[in-house]
Amino acid sequence: MAQINVKVNGRAVSKQVEDRTLLVEFLRETLGLTGTHVGCDTGQCGACVVHLDGRAVKSCTMIAAQASGSEITTIEGLAKGDELHPMQAAFHRHHALQCGFCTPGMIMTAVDLLRRIPHPDEATIRANLDGNLCRCTGYHNIVKAIAAVAESGAGV
Repeated sequence: MAQINVKVNGRAVSKQVEDRTLLVEFLRETLGLTGTHVGCDTGQCGACVVHLDGRAVKSCTMIAAQASGSEITTIEGLAKGDELHPMQAAFHRHHALQCGFCTPGMIMTAVDLLRRIPHPDEATIRANLDGNLCRCTGYHNIVKAIAAVAESGAGV
């Protein structure tokens, strides 16, 4: 068993889990944070993206114990109470989702993108979404939503 001490969405968490527990399993099954999705278990789809110490990571490719001592933000941790994060609001406003399965990972990736590159052009946005698959939207409105947040300066 592995002891995990992390801060998740601003809350200190200390739990014991099996050594082989993936971070995505820890978040979903142990903590009940089901906004982080499991899409492929191979790191290809990006549905499981969370922020680990401020950087986007695919939580299905990481053992939970590796995160011990870190700060994790999930999609549930972006909003401030009832007020959506600007990226969440932009995805809603620009109809940047259909089935919604990829949306949490897309949003977490987009927030990290704007942290690193505050004013990306369309090609940069598309290149940075390379590790996130959407089977419904064709990405056009996702790119529009991210660009709108970048233009507003409210990205992070």
